[in-house]
Amino acid sequence: SKCSYVHFWVYSELFKRNYKENSAIINKKVTSTQPTAPHTAPPTASPVPDNFCTFKPLSSVEAEEERLILESIAWPETPPLPAPFSLKQTTHAAHSTFIILPGGVGDERHVGDQLEVMIKMYDFQGNPKKSGGDAIVARLHNRALEAGVAGRVVDHLNGSYSAVFPLLWEGSVTLVHSSEAITVLRRLNREHPDRTILKSLFRSGSVSETTICNICLRQTNQPQCNYTDLHTGDPWFCYKPKELSCDDRMNHINGGMDIKLKANEANLFKRISFTVNISESSGTKVHQFNNSSAISQCLKGKVVHMYGDSTVRQWFEYLDFNCIYFTINRNNPKKSGPFMIWDNAKNILVKFHLHGPPLSISVLIPTSELRYIANEIDDVVGGTNTVVIFGIWAHLTPFPMQFYIRRLYGIRRAVIRLLNRAPDTLVVIRTPNLRGTNPNIFAFNDWYAIQQDKVVRAVFKGLNVQLVDAWEMVLAHHLPHYIHPPPPIIRNMVNIILSHMCPQ
Repeated sequence: SKCSYVHFWVYSELFKRNYKENSAIINKKVTSTQPTAPHTAPPTASPVPDNFCTFKPLSSVEAEEERLILESIAWPETPPLPAPFSLKQTTHAAHSTFIILPGGVGDERHVGDQLEVMIKMYDFQGNPKKSGGDAIVARLHNRALEAGVAGRVVDHLNGSYSAVFPLLWEGSVTLVHSSEAITVLRRLNREHPDRTILKSLFRSGSVSETTICNICLRQTNQPQCNYTDLHTGDPWFCYKPKELSCDDRMNHINGGMDIKLKANEANLFKRISFTVNISESSGTKVHQFNNSSAISQCLKGKVVHMYGDSTVRQWFEYLDFNCIYFTINRNNPKKSGPFMIWDNAKNILVKFHLHGPPLSISVLIPTSELRYIANEIDDVVGGTNTVVIFGIWAHLTPFPMQFYIRRLYGIRRAVIRLLNRAPDTLVVIRTPNLRGTNPNIFAFNDWYAIQQDKVVRAVFKGLNVQLVDAWEMVLAHHLPHYIHPPPPIIRNMVNIILSHMCPQ
């Protein structure tokens, strides 16, 4: 039989839970919209104190749920890095080994067999690793069919891992990060949760000033403006400008990154490959809405509300460019929207709106366009011909997981209210996906997204909603990982959504 491969990506990144349980993020310092002391100097960066962010207690039910979620995503400890440390003591793929465990007849593997691969990690000096903590994802794929399947990975906490999946297609194996790299990400989460710099412009007449904003701010002698949403409770604060009021806030913009790395730490984030050979087999072709006529027929009479980040906007753009509609604001250079598709003859309405802060986006977003998904869903009437689609994750990866859980809790409450008043409404949720190597890997990393993926599934489990499993669809595909999946994957995702909308 032909040779094929199994793919693994190993993300050595560690989650550090450095925040109290059973709580909702609020700022420790009582915020004010008016100065309470003379202004002396702008805020300066300092080590994050223990009370940098504190937490408001949840209800007993949500507190217990949060505890269980955090337990489910808890990551094995990784050893601290000595100062100074040598890269020779970190994981090295060339020395690492793997074994395909017995399961087939002889060396043959067939469709339906279970493939188990045991992987043992070694460092650059050939010494076996003694601890776990590498974040490993595994896939089998078939390039000819553009299909794949993700595997289940078990960390044995002693430097060895096993990956198990049904044997369906070809694949390969890749080690992306060592467990030592996880230790670095763990430190950054603990010491620099505000490493993404987010800002707002304040303006009144000819006077303007830009200040730093975030879900919670370091305490300085500069007063803060509290923009916490009164309905959802989502926290947001900005340092108050010296000469302007909090009501003069005009927009939101990304101000870059502030990453403090120690010697050699950047060198830990490397991608190295090795390969496992197995036998090739066949797969099943997935039904597709393969032309504009089929898509339009499915959307006929529908109102589709899309909320989220640019990974959800990709679905809107797919519908826009694969069908001939009247699109409002299509040429908006910001790409932040809002956007709307309207076909009067077929009674089609599709809308996209960006979610509320935090947003690490390089364009100015007016404060009037900063809307939280929960509030938007509460404005939806719902019904048989209404579809609500949302996904929120990409801009929230640098922040404490408790913050992400609470954002999803607020959205879940809104979804429950929607389904109570209009049970026939279709609700579709996009999971996070692998984003691969990127310039801001120390804040926006696949290891963080791994945690988010598990949290999304846990928070919405049991509700009458449909998941588009972006995580496995990106993982299983042969194309490189990228925060914005390429067109073939987007097409597959939209086909799933349309299949839910038009099951016949």
